[in-house]
Amino acid sequence: MELVGKKSSHTGNELNSKTTQFNEMNKLAVKAFSKRILCSGDLESKLARPVNEEKSDRGTSFDLEGGTLPARNSEIRFSSVESKIPKPHQLDDPDMRASCLARFAHHELMAVELLAWALIRWPKAPLGLRQDWYEILADEQKHCRLYLERLDAHGLSLGDFELNPYFWRQAPRISKSPRGVCAFLSALGLTLEQANLDFTIIYGEAFENSGDLESSEVFKIVHRDEIRHVASASRWLKALSGEKKEVDRYKNSVPFPLSAARAKAKRFESAPRRAAGLEESFISFVKNSRSTQESLRR
Repeated sequence: MELVGKKSSHTGNELNSKTTQFNEMNKLAVKAFSKRILCSGDLESKLARPVNEEKSDRGTSFDLEGGTLPARNSEIRFSSVESKIPKPHQLDDPDMRASCLARFAHHELMAVELLAWALIRWPKAPLGLRQDWYEILADEQKHCRLYLERLDAHGLSLGDFELNPYFWRQAPRISKSPRGVCAFLSALGLTLEQANLDFTIIYGEAFENSGDLESSEVFKIVHRDEIRHVASASRWLKALSGEKKEVDRYKNSVPFPLSAARAKAKRFESAPRRAAGLEESFISFVKNSRSTQESLRR
């Protein structure tokens, strides 16, 4: 499945439109938009784009230190159950395909929420970075909707599955890190999203092999956008940190327990990382990294 090297699904006009929209929103509107995502419990509100946001801010509040989970209604409530994602060879089973789609949809939803959190947690971050976050948030909303459409085609919804808050468990450590914005960039962009450069290829191929070509196309779209997201995180981490080498920038910023071992799948793809502009030494560092458990087994 050829993915790397193709243009993003966003056209230049679409990106310019989102940029103009962000520039026209004042800080109060951006904050209200972000709070609406965090403090509304329904999917529709979390996946809707900004509309008259200043008027919609009714004084709701959210713990900026990341100690509180975002609002969720009963249909998409968080669960403490930790279930494993189906393996690629299991996707001939439609139930396994649905479970996989739900997992990826929920990851996108948590990314939407985390980016909304970042926009209000760091209001003095560079305007260009906040603009990138706003644009990436729109991508994550789109990705979530695409996965949900495919899940609906399987006759199921997100509420039919256990939704673990794994991404959100990283928020308190990110917020308390002395590296601030750099910790967020390392955690979301250069760990969780970098790993998705591998997973979107692996599972896109698996869905294609199972005969679900529509879902496979969704993974291709997400993959292309993910390259741009990782590139943004890499570029801004370089701009905001003092280290000259990307390996050092990452190691000094990523909050425990996240690490380079979490920034990849077992099948490692170098090409999309090069497309994202990651330094060769950093690509090698991630490729060769091992978790603590893996190191102990050696």
